[in-house]
Amino acid sequence: MSCCDAPGLMPIEQALEQMLSAVEPIQTTLTLSLPDALGFVLAEDLLSPIHVPPFANSAMDGYAVRREDLTHFDTLPVAGKSFAGQPFEGNWPAGTCVRIMTGAKIPDGCDAVEMQENTQVSDEGVRFAKRELKAGNNIRPIGDDIKQNDLVLAQGTRLTARDIPMIASLGISQVKVVRKPKVAFFSTGDELVPVGNALSEGQIYDSNRYAIKPLIEKFGCEAIDLGIVPDCPETLKATFERAQQQADVVVTSGGVSVGEADYTKDILAELGEIGFWKLAMKPGKPFAFGSLDNAWFCGLPGNPVSAMLTMYVLVQPLLAKLGGHSAWQAPESIPAITHSAFRKMPGRTDYQRAIYRIENGQFVVESTGNQSSGAFRSMSLANCYVVLERERGRVEVGETVQIQLFSPALY
Repeated sequence: MSCCDAPGLMPIEQALEQMLSAVEPIQTTLTLSLPDALGFVLAEDLLSPIHVPPFANSAMDGYAVRREDLTHFDTLPVAGKSFAGQPFEGNWPAGTCVRIMTGAKIPDGCDAVEMQENTQVSDEGVRFAKRELKAGNNIRPIGDDIKQNDLVLAQGTRLTARDIPMIASLGISQVKVVRKPKVAFFSTGDELVPVGNALSEGQIYDSNRYAIKPLIEKFGCEAIDLGIVPDCPETLKATFERAQQQADVVVTSGGVSVGEADYTKDILAELGEIGFWKLAMKPGKPFAFGSLDNAWFCGLPGNPVSAMLTMYVLVQPLLAKLGGHSAWQAPESIPAITHSAFRKMPGRTDYQRAIYRIENGQFVVESTGNQSSGAFRSMSLANCYVVLERERGRVEVGETVQIQLFSPALY
């Protein structure tokens, strides 16, 4: 008997373990120019080829001095200037100072910089209000930020807008990255109509693809939209075959609930293997995982909230591992006090849409209202999930619950 036929529901943790143990990271790598590498995952450790900064420089606009000179004089003539990109290179006589700007190279022999606000310029030179300066005052030493051969970013890091300029500061113009996973997706069902068309009796708009595509892209993958597929076995099979030729993962929405046409399950049995179908999760109980000949398969529920949640909780970590994103982490759970009741029956881990805020240093949370798996407005209003444990029942006002703040993938 397979896990699909076993009585009861599979815990989320077991499902994730099974999914993640099945897949291996993509081995194909690309060498991309730095501007094109945003959102890709590093295929190797990135070591700094240089010190940053590559020379000692001034942290302030002011005057470079030898502290020894200030023990004898409070006013020093200016011997020259050191600007960013135009360092002082002349002879620096004893008993003088050098005008210096922020980021400019420190002249040889300088052991302190005094900010200009603490000085007064006269015909005799620069008068220093303080004659005792600490060694290294306002000097950024060589390698102050990054030292040569330091590990800057580890393999498995997904490059962000914060990382790209840092890499540029090292003089690196190209990076080796993992090819992005390709995810083909489509919705199934005769009742679905493309957005913009008129609805006939019994029809609804296909909103799920509008959730799935941005999530795939936010997860750092390439999305391949195959549209709406009707409940026709021949068309569905042909779409699966086309999808697995184009993608690493095939994602569908609809067709996996009890009572729905079993076309998806039958075709998967013919083209591959089904991993599981029913999870101890709400919403999102009808979820399928398996493999085709050339791709992995994730079958999402048809209800919009369920489809988005299962993408977020289950498909996201799968794609992270497939894409080599070893630095990926699941959202952190934070305790919060309820300001509204939350209805729940024991038996499934429940992800309820909610709004959190901070009052007097404490996280508090209240429901967005209708928690039906088809009520997407409550998802649009939310900024977090309240994650209620599998065996927990109804939650009253004032109880402590665990919340997960929405990650950037949902913004």
